[in-house]
Amino acid sequence: MFEVIASNKRRSIALVIGFVLIVVLIGTAIGYVTGFGWVGTLVATLIAGVLAFGSYWKSDSVALAVSRARPADPGEYQRLHNLVEGLCIAGGLPKPRVYIIDDAAPNAFATGRNPKHAAVAVTSGLLEKLNRVELEGVLAHELSHIRNYDILVSTLAVTMVGAIALLTDTAIRMMWWNGGRVARDGDRQGGGNPLAIIGFVLLIFAPIIAKAMQATISRRRETLADVSACQLTRYPPGLISALEKLKADTTVTHSASTATAHLWIEQPMSGVGDRGRLGGVHRFFDTHPPLDERIALLREL
Repeated sequence: MFEVIASNKRRSIALVIGFVLIVVLIGTAIGYVTGFGWVGTLVATLIAGVLAFGSYWKSDSVALAVSRARPADPGEYQRLHNLVEGLCIAGGLPKPRVYIIDDAAPNAFATGRNPKHAAVAVTSGLLEKLNRVELEGVLAHELSHIRNYDILVSTLAVTMVGAIALLTDTAIRMMWWNGGRVARDGDRQGGGNPLAIIGFVLLIFAPIIAKAMQATISRRRETLADVSACQLTRYPPGLISALEKLKADTTVTHSASTATAHLWIEQPMSGVGDRGRLGGVHRFFDTHPPLDERIALLREL
């Protein structure tokens, strides 16, 4: 397990570098498409650096704000705080901040940059539909994300994916605003500008590439967190029962967005389990392994 955790840290570094490189490539594409040349690349590089720095410090606040999470009052949610404290003592973790999300769908996520600066958020639906043992299993899963250092790259992805989508959308709008100046200049010179064409294609596919990278972030980490949670609680049936209830529940998590989908314990967005013609496409962008596979793995423990 420690080898997998170390591997996850290396993958996290590689993924962050990958996101930064995509932003730089987008800047290069903007330069050729809009006629700004190397200035576009320089601006995108600066933006990537600012985003990476800002995301490290504030992406957890962004994730909580986007999900409309509010601090869980210790008096009103005493059971929740007691479970978190007990699991933290068992796992040797500092207690994270605890948040509540007013949403009928049972779900939860962890966010932050390290165990000392972390937060756990659960929906009101999770508290209503799970018993104490099942809730403990879910909380152990989220605390495992914190202990395994999954939360940093997962939280960074929230702002990085959103930034890539924003940059590409802005670039395409700028291209139309300047009247396709680069393309017309190329035509006057006796042919289209191939670099501008490549740049335009990159701007179209960059958000798709970013979404695929986002999907790869959490799939393996979810399985590891399931196993780590059972190690923490010493009671796999608790998490198994919780996952079975999540599987049976069809409520969509309205507090989730495409940017934060990979943070939650269960795939929160609609389209999950699509077996139609586009089922393969949906599964390619799924941020979580199927619940059936996760449950089957836990039953083998």
